[in-house]
Amino acid sequence: MSRDPLLQPYRFKHLTLKNRIMTTSHEPAYPEDGMPKARYRAYHEMRARAGVALTMTAGSATVSRDSPPVFNNVLAYRDDIVQWMSELTDACHAHGCAVMIQLTHLGRRTGWNKGDWLPSVAPSHLREPAHRAFPKKMEDHDIDRIVTDYADAAERMQAAGLDGIELQAYGHLIDQFWSPLTNEMESPFGGNLDNRLRFGFLVLEAIRKRVGKEFIVGVRYTADETAKGGITEDEGLDIAARLRNSGQVDFLNVVRGQIHTDPAMTDVIPVQGMKSAPHLDFAGRVRAASGMPTFHAARIPDVATARYAISAGLLDMVGMTRAHMADPMIVQKVMEGREDDIRPCVGATYCLDRIYQAGEALCIHNPATGRELSMPHIIPAAEISKRAVIVGSGPGGLEAARVAAERGHEVTVFEAAPDPGGQIRLTAQSKRRAEMIGIIDWRMAQCAARDVAFHFNRFAEAEDVTALTPDVVVIATGGLPEVTILEQGNELAVSAWDILSGDVAPGENVLIYDDAGDHPALMAAETITATGAQVEVMTRDRSFAPEVMGMNLVPYMRALQGKKAVFTVARTLQGLARSGNLLAATIGTDYSDHTEKRLFDQVIVNQGTLPLDDLYFELKPLSRNLGELGQTALVSAQGDLFPCNHSDGAFDLYRIGDAVSSRNIHAAIYDALRIGIRW
Repeated sequence: MSRDPLLQPYRFKHLTLKNRIMTTSHEPAYPEDGMPKARYRAYHEMRARAGVALTMTAGSATVSRDSPPVFNNVLAYRDDIVQWMSELTDACHAHGCAVMIQLTHLGRRTGWNKGDWLPSVAPSHLREPAHRAFPKKMEDHDIDRIVTDYADAAERMQAAGLDGIELQAYGHLIDQFWSPLTNEMESPFGGNLDNRLRFGFLVLEAIRKRVGKEFIVGVRYTADETAKGGITEDEGLDIAARLRNSGQVDFLNVVRGQIHTDPAMTDVIPVQGMKSAPHLDFAGRVRAASGMPTFHAARIPDVATARYAISAGLLDMVGMTRAHMADPMIVQKVMEGREDDIRPCVGATYCLDRIYQAGEALCIHNPATGRELSMPHIIPAAEISKRAVIVGSGPGGLEAARVAAERGHEVTVFEAAPDPGGQIRLTAQSKRRAEMIGIIDWRMAQCAARDVAFHFNRFAEAEDVTALTPDVVVIATGGLPEVTILEQGNELAVSAWDILSGDVAPGENVLIYDDAGDHPALMAAETITATGAQVEVMTRDRSFAPEVMGMNLVPYMRALQGKKAVFTVARTLQGLARSGNLLAATIGTDYSDHTEKRLFDQVIVNQGTLPLDDLYFELKPLSRNLGELGQTALVSAQGDLFPCNHSDGAFDLYRIGDAVSSRNIHAAIYDALRIGIRW
């Protein structure tokens, strides 16, 4: 048996978990009609097959109709959930993986204008800033009904064959009762700690009456709200002791902080540039004080940290949830001694930010995650080995090279720069976003292991490509900043890239016109304000930086607030002209004919990129498919991927990523994967 602490079994109650690694509850927003159907099942089964000991499904599976989903959560209040959860459980059990589910009532953390349009309910009328609904203050009959709903949902999960359930008590209804910040009830449910805990214990008692003593029931709770007037660490430890002494709770899953705003959420679930495992020692203190089986997850992105958490006795089970979105095969690779082969979680939090904007959870650099029904995590070998030439070694180009090499093709990559990485290398110059280079480093290591040939400092011409007599050519040359959007004076503006690369020094009074709403504008603002200069970030949108999204916005705001930075929305930059040593900016709006003139000493325009596609169009008439991809084949694997449009052509040709249009990292890598596995 392995001596690795992570690979030791763990037994509590009747359940033996085969190792110490779990994925904690999270909602990837894959349900269909509120049910965890084939896509949802395939997502969890992949992680089970690769060795995870416990998958905690369905972040925030809702137990009541007046707790409507805010990001396509599982509807645990419906009887038909039993069938779907049974199928998921059986699939994971077949690989020796235990299955539990997180049950909750969202309380005020939802909206009244969703689902059945029932009023949201809470132990006060206080609105949660993140979800904006003003709740109804609960009455006795609301409490009785919801307690019964919890018990009904738990009984459904037992009937589905799950190994246990977890109640969410941070930010949701149970915690809204527990916290003095959100409980304005009178006795017997408000006031002192005994009263505030009463609702949660009524839920536990009702559940135990339904499921009996053997069924596993745990609580994920905040043991310290880290907020004035909230639950303190001492009170959190007291709650842990009370849960233990009740005999109704089998494990604790420890959280520290609040989730009622984007900044609070980001401190609970840190993003890149923030400290890894910031609450691990705290979770260890809860375990030591309570003696309870203790689970925890909060930016534990690597095996070394997870191993320490177990070996140091801080946790019994360690959650590596985002890490498993990046690489679902972590446990298998640990068991096989291939830790260096693990695709790293770079903390980009594209996964969470997407679901909080009503999207589906996707990993920024593993496009197979969430697409297990159509995209492979293990690349299949091709029937025929081909010679491939790839131009460009940004994230898309390197993914194309990796996939082609794993398929068994002979791969050559041309790169004009001295190093791989493209825009990511520029991004990683920011200390806070330096982890992004892991996207590149991992792929370079994968390519090196498969003998991919690289030619750096080589601006490939058409003759360089054709001289290698390729079967397939991939153009992954990316794009260059679009700087021609103004009515006049385009030549007077610089790009955000110019600032980030250091090619242009920051001015003293700077306007950043951000018409793309993505990271470069805010990165430039952060760079400029660090010099003490004044920056105005302006956008025509109703809000700024919509592509950055909520959790990733937090570090930017913390860096910019308190410095000379202001944000202006609903304004357009129409033109620039020289005015002595300054630039006169003509500023308008889409909402009226209003214009004004203002002076700056530097103006930055962020408007995405234009494809660097000259080589593509040079090669297009030489190709068999004339650059065309069969969309049906691409989307459904039916038909020809490369239509034969030119029988005299020498190779098949396509382009990916920003060489097609200005998009993002995930799009470039997804292009490379889903096309690359088809030839």
